[in-house]
Amino acid sequence: MSSTPSNRASLWFLAITLLSFLAASTAPTPLYHLYQEQLHFSAAILTLIFGVYAISLLVALLTVGSLSDHLGRKPVIFTAVLLNIVAMLLFIYADSVAWLISARVLQGFATGMATAVLSATLLDTDRQQGPLINSVAPLMGMAIGGLGCGLLAEFAPAPLHLTYWLLLVLFGLQAVYVWRLPESVSPQPGAWASLRPTLHVPVQARATLWRLLALNTATWALGGFFASLAPSLVRAATGSTSNLIGGATVATLTMTGALMIFTLRNRPASLGLRIGASSLPVGISLILIGVHSASLALFFIGTLIAGCGFGAGFLGTVRTLVPLALPHERAGLMSAYYVLSYLAFCLPSLLAGNLARTLGLVATTDGYAGVLIVLSLGALLAMMRQRAANICSSAG
Repeated sequence: MSSTPSNRASLWFLAITLLSFLAASTAPTPLYHLYQEQLHFSAAILTLIFGVYAISLLVALLTVGSLSDHLGRKPVIFTAVLLNIVAMLLFIYADSVAWLISARVLQGFATGMATAVLSATLLDTDRQQGPLINSVAPLMGMAIGGLGCGLLAEFAPAPLHLTYWLLLVLFGLQAVYVWRLPESVSPQPGAWASLRPTLHVPVQARATLWRLLALNTATWALGGFFASLAPSLVRAATGSTSNLIGGATVATLTMTGALMIFTLRNRPASLGLRIGASSLPVGISLILIGVHSASLALFFIGTLIAGCGFGAGFLGTVRTLVPLALPHERAGLMSAYYVLSYLAFCLPSLLAGNLARTLGLVATTDGYAGVLIVLSLGALLAMMRQRAANICSSAG
């Protein structure tokens, strides 16, 4: 597709909107301990507040993930933005755990709806830049949301409100601008039928999706841990009380991932998969050493290396899957991919949050990290075997 000024404007808008949704998703992370101090709830409730977001997001992906294939992209984007505006208002006026949970539930549903439709629209708009933006924007958004909110909480007034007011204004502008986008698909019948919870995975993509599952699970489970328990882990291991710690842990992982994606953007998808599977075990091992030696420096060095694996694995997976879908199958495939990804994002972290109450956070982290290392090394071994088999077959 030729890069016209209108096309470039659409790409920028879609990228910023996707980034905004993911920034809003990690904005509460640096604030969790402030909410705990103000509302006096336990670590178990903290895990619940994190978990309901991801579960609600999954519900959205399973039900409305393919809706834009039938109704068109613009009305679905507009609805997601409106829902997130209401979620920001709930955060602003939250004075109880019930309000916080309600805000996260609504935010999760809006983000799930937006993630599927924005990813598909980006692919409609530009088949070359779309996959790159789909990979970079979410990670950049998570980094900006975590670190930006941490900075505002540390240095600006009204730490529990200012971030959400800024996001509210941004989403308001996006709700107005979305109607200037060109519609990229023709409405198709079957909108009501598409709401039945199901995964629309094209037949030609299924084997590849399952083959990538181990690495993708390790990648997203690491992200879920950082978004929920890593700030508490750093505080427990080092004694730091800075509001920046929560945002910095998420930002280091995701920003490094985004930079890795940009670096590998013109390299084969298989290279990204191999780098992801080899970097994750090294980084996670260093994180563990940093925790047990109470070394903040080692923790962040490990996070940088794990972030390289996070970004490379994410890019390799998306770029391997995207070419396998036809235009009318893209939203469904991306929904299925994100369902599996967010299951890995939330379920292991929820389990870890509950185990931490009995085993302790450090011991739980050891077990969690061990599972991720095994998954990554297993994926790497499978790739090496497949590569050797391909070389043998081509030589034969």
